[in-house]
Amino acid sequence: MATRNRLFAVVTLPIGAAVLVAGAWFATAGDLNPPVGPVTPTYKTLTEVEPRTAVSATNTPGDADSLFKITQRGSYYLTGNVTGVVGKHGIEIVASGVTLDLNGFDLLGIAGSLDGVSTTVASLTNLAVINGSVRNWGDEGIDLAINSPANCRVAGLLASGNAGNGIAIGQGGTASNCSAYLNGVNGILVGNGCTVTHCSAYQNTGSGIITGSGCTVAVCSVRLNSLVGISVVASCTVVDCSAQSNTLDGIACISACIIRSNTCSVNGNGAGDGAGINAVSNDNRIEGNNCTGADRGIDIDSSGNIVIKNTCSGNAINWVIVANNVCGPILDRTAPASAAISGNSAVDSTGSTHPNANFSY
Repeated sequence: MATRNRLFAVVTLPIGAAVLVAGAWFATAGDLNPPVGPVTPTYKTLTEVEPRTAVSATNTPGDADSLFKITQRGSYYLTGNVTGVVGKHGIEIVASGVTLDLNGFDLLGIAGSLDGVSTTVASLTNLAVINGSVRNWGDEGIDLAINSPANCRVAGLLASGNAGNGIAIGQGGTASNCSAYLNGVNGILVGNGCTVTHCSAYQNTGSGIITGSGCTVAVCSVRLNSLVGISVVASCTVVDCSAQSNTLDGIACISACIIRSNTCSVNGNGAGDGAGINAVSNDNRIEGNNCTGADRGIDIDSSGNIVIKNTCSGNAINWVIVANNVCGPILDRTAPASAAISGNSAVDSTGSTHPNANFSY
């Protein structure tokens, strides 16, 4: 039987060198003569690891009407839950250029408290409040509307049980991925020129989402609110939203709005009186919506609007449109329109080739 021999070697190196020699492999330590100059740390400082400022009694002390008060621009974050006190806001902001990250924590108010988060001085700009829960405050949940701050952002907020509006922002702001539930006034209230996307408003005492002029509301859901689901003023766009079982209208607009591709069902809920979509004034474009189960499907109260490609079903009155509006033909397809379909083809049962036809079905 062949014998395999392993060669070991003994190597003499300077003291401090690391040695492992087996066969033909070995390693030594690095340079024993480092470069000239002071030794500097390679780790990050606490400021570099977390450059933001923690909201605390030390960093952001409150005053007579606030638990915490942010008086300097910068980025701030919560390190724990906050519980309200009678006669005080949770966090008061009096400086522009502030981002407040609730960091997933909960601001819990009590009866007699003020706003969860509030602006209390005029002419603030560039404020953001994100990522947390605000509930049961004695006034607003998040109030970035008082004193008309501009260019504000709210995102990732849950607002519920507040005595006032759940979330309110001023002019030219954005609200995204927020939910408002069981608030005492409106769910989400925004000023002129705002954008509201991917938000929900459920069972608020006022309207679900209410806006100023020149706003966009997209991909939002509003349900069981005691007034209107989505209420917009002039030159607004409401698109791809769902409005269900609100006590008054599902979606209401005043003038020069586009209301497109929305689903509105069972509005005018219970003892209420409402339409799936209600256009109060003129120059609105009502297009491609589906309205079902309301007192009125589509209700146009003034002349000078265009109504095309909509469908209505099961409303007490499907269409209520005053004179002097432009409408695609409305075809009644409430009777069975086709035989059952199973397979690869079927005859046309719409009864129209008009590209802008509306249908009752």
